[in-house]
Amino acid sequence: MDSPAKKSQEFALISIDLDRFKHLNDTLGHLAGDEILKGVAVRLSQFQNNQCLLYRIGGDEFSILLLNTNRQAASRFVSKVFHLFSQSFYFNSQEYFISPSIGVSMYPLDGKDAEMLIKNADEALFQVKERGKAHYQFYRTDMKSVFTNVVTLETQLRKAMEKQELSLFYQPQVTVMNEKVKSFEALLRWKNKDFGYIPPSVFIPLAEDTGLIISIGYWVIEQACGQIKRWNEKGYSDIRVAVNISPKQFQQSNLVPFIEWAIKNYQISPASLEIEITEGAMSDTSETIPILNKLKRLGISIAVDDFGTGYSSLSYLKQFPIDGLKIDQSFIRDILTDEKDAAITTTIIHLGKSLGLEVIAEGVENQQQKDLLLKAGCHKIQGYYYSKPIPENELESLFLMPQ
Repeated sequence: MDSPAKKSQEFALISIDLDRFKHLNDTLGHLAGDEILKGVAVRLSQFQNNQCLLYRIGGDEFSILLLNTNRQAASRFVSKVFHLFSQSFYFNSQEYFISPSIGVSMYPLDGKDAEMLIKNADEALFQVKERGKAHYQFYRTDMKSVFTNVVTLETQLRKAMEKQELSLFYQPQVTVMNEKVKSFEALLRWKNKDFGYIPPSVFIPLAEDTGLIISIGYWVIEQACGQIKRWNEKGYSDIRVAVNISPKQFQQSNLVPFIEWAIKNYQISPASLEIEITEGAMSDTSETIPILNKLKRLGISIAVDDFGTGYSSLSYLKQFPIDGLKIDQSFIRDILTDEKDAAITTTIIHLGKSLGLEVIAEGVENQQQKDLLLKAGCHKIQGYYYSKPIPENELESLFLMPQ
């Protein structure tokens, strides 16, 4: 790469990562995931020639070495890659859409050796993931990150609980009709002593991959129950806190006994705790139904998170003892400008209401979105329009009223 013959030639290193592929893999199974990966490889291989070299790095990650190119030509090439993903993939006669996130580094501007070019392409890809996925980013020199060394990050995460670096922030869920607040979502935050706040989009996937999500998940449940007890003692009654349960944790045989212990240990009402699970966690109905029924017998509410983005059959709404649906923010984001997003959102609201389920819209950021959701009959909204996730003391002063 450093030979004199190549020093004057620009080329691009393009890092590609498939969005939400892990969720698809967990939901459909590895066989389906492998077939879709093969389909992606077949499409990308259309570009393969002596000036365009394609590599599969591992998992759902691909790299393309685009030789004798400049930034403008690389940008046009990436647009062609995105066009390939505009068409759906099929498995067992089912249709699935996959979107890529792409980071690009240029030789020699962004690095003069392989290690630096790979690092900077990955850094650009990280920025794409941080900003909503499904687009691309060229590396910029101001992209300096402490998170590129995954091994270091994993080591720090393993010590985070004992160092008391983890905490829960809370985001209010506001009743649309009267703007009252009786429920909140507990959201995990990590403030490392060396690196400061590390985004959940960085450490949650790492926790999932390493299995740390199980011990962290139990910690979150206990912390949320303890917080409910403290709020009850301050006179804040008739409240509910929602906790996310990862698919891996949902599969643990001691999940229900642990939740039952936490409720009894902190002497709180089971109705004050809500469990949020994704559609991916419910793919195996033979395992899911008994667990959900046990949770319901405890008196806990159950909500489906990120509703509408998964691949499960709608029949689970009839089969499972579900209390609420949370509309994913990807539908809310463009609800004012995209007729399809608006139609999907209103359909979910009407479906939920007809089944007697509470419907919460996530990611609401402005008055116009709120007005549309109010008109559609949405029960609650959650998002920056009312509040970002905040610590317990801020939440008390802004949203809690003694009964």
